Amino acid sequence: MIRVLHVLDHSIPLHSGYTFRTAALLREQRALGWETFHLTSPKQGDTTAPCEDVDRLRFYRTPVARGTLASLPVGKEIALMKQLETRLEEVAREVHPDIIHAHSPVLNALPAIKVARRLGIPVVYEIRAFWEDAAVDHGSTHEGSLRYRATRKLETRAIQQVDHVFTICEGLRADIVSRGIPAGKVTVIPNAVDLESFKLASPPDPQLQEKWGLTGKTVVGFIGSFYAYEGLDLLLDALPELIRQRPDVRVLLVGGGPQEANLRQQADHLGLGEHVIFTGRVPHKDVNRYYDLINVLAYPRHPMRLTELVTPLKPLEAMAQGQLFVASDVGGHKELIEHNQTGILFKAGDRQALAQAILELLNNPGQWPVLRANGRQFVENIRNWKNSVTKYLEPYSRLVKKN
Repeated sequence: MIRVLHVLDHSIPLHSGYTFRTAALLREQRALGWETFHLTSPKQGDTTAPCEDVDRLRFYRTPVARGTLASLPVGKEIALMKQLETRLEEVAREVHPDIIHAHSPVLNALPAIKVARRLGIPVVYEIRAFWEDAAVDHGSTHEGSLRYRATRKLETRAIQQVDHVFTICEGLRADIVSRGIPAGKVTVIPNAVDLESFKLASPPDPQLQEKWGLTGKTVVGFIGSFYAYEGLDLLLDALPELIRQRPDVRVLLVGGGPQEANLRQQADHLGLGEHVIFTGRVPHKDVNRYYDLINVLAYPRHPMRLTELVTPLKPLEAMAQGQLFVASDVGGHKELIEHNQTGILFKAGDRQALAQAILELLNNPGQWPVLRANGRQFVENIRNWKNSVTKYLEPYSRLVKKN
């Protein structure tokens, strides 16, 4: 039996693609008979107890860093890592893991390396995205800046020092190997879906349609967090052309995030108020009901380093439900989607191409059954969490045996 201590940025009950991937990985590792332990960084926020049980998983929590250092630029990251290092060593001495498994960002990896070396335990690092690229999207730096280059060096230093590197897709794997890391030291654990959590789409709820003014309308939608890289501004830019050819089209945006205020202003500026519906965040248990309202899902991610390298979860979730969708042809999407087979790809950053892709899909219902069946088959046979998690077995076993 392998005992693994996972070091995480944050976890459930918070909702994000990060926490959903984590929960799925942990459950599948346990299904293999491994013991898993879980520690979150101060990024989880203030917690009332040192441990918290959520959905039959116990999470050790790390107190939020306080004091002058934690209030300063750069100082807050140093304070966070010191706090996490202290808590990680406490937990590791308590649970005696065979492996310490740090997950993005690098702020988790560096403390994990220190503790693992002190305790003589193998340490692995799982990269879901590079911290420097996420900072570019958040607007806190720009590509090539001093901060960007410094953060990139930290990431490279971490992947050089750990015993093995995991990542979520081939785009990130190629970038890691390009930094001088041996290809055999890097394993892809692909994004996937829990098939039991995503049933095939059902007919829309008439009461929910009426609530949001969608009765008799054709609905193009997005469900998730409103980050700049998601390209929802491009979807709104494409909407006038959609309405010109299909006046019954409505855009349904379910969720919230940093770009929500900008998107609302954009919709008002374009005079699209009655054609764009913002629901706000909805309870997780109701998400499938909102998916059922949507005729075509849109994933118009902008072309940038982050989206070219990183594969998202949303198109896989759409396939699991037998949903129709269009997606920009960034690298992260092309690694998941086969054009005209499992989904429709359009030229990234091109609002006319986005409008045309949606219109062609809506106007060709004969194509729908093939797209739906192919997508569901792809996740059933290939992109499910059971298949992905088995890829941990060989590196884990080798490191434990070596140690």
